[in-house]
Amino acid sequence: MVLRLLMRYLANNEQLIQRMADSYPMRRAAQLVVSLMYRTKGMARERGLHEMSPERFKSFMNMFKTNVRQELEGLKKELKNTKK
Repeated sequence: MVLRLLMRYLANNEQLIQRMADSYPMRRAAQLVVSLMYRTKGMARERGLHEMSPERFKSFMNMFKTNVRQELEGLKKELKNTKK
C-alpha cells in the first residue's frame, strides 16, 4: 500500500518527471529504443515480413520459438558435458 502511494506521488510529480526526461540515461535509452525499432523495421522489409499474412506470421513465430528452444536445449547439454 505504501509503495503504491509512493509510486503514485512520484509519477504525478511533474518536476521529477521533467528532470528524469532531461537526464542522459533516459535520453540514451530512448535513442536506443528508436534505433532498434528502425533497424528491425528495415530488416522486416528486407525479408518481406511486413507483407506477411497473420497465419504466415503465426507459423513463422512458432517456428522461431521451436528453434530458440532447440538451441537452448543444445546449449544446456553442452554446459552439462563441459562441467563433467
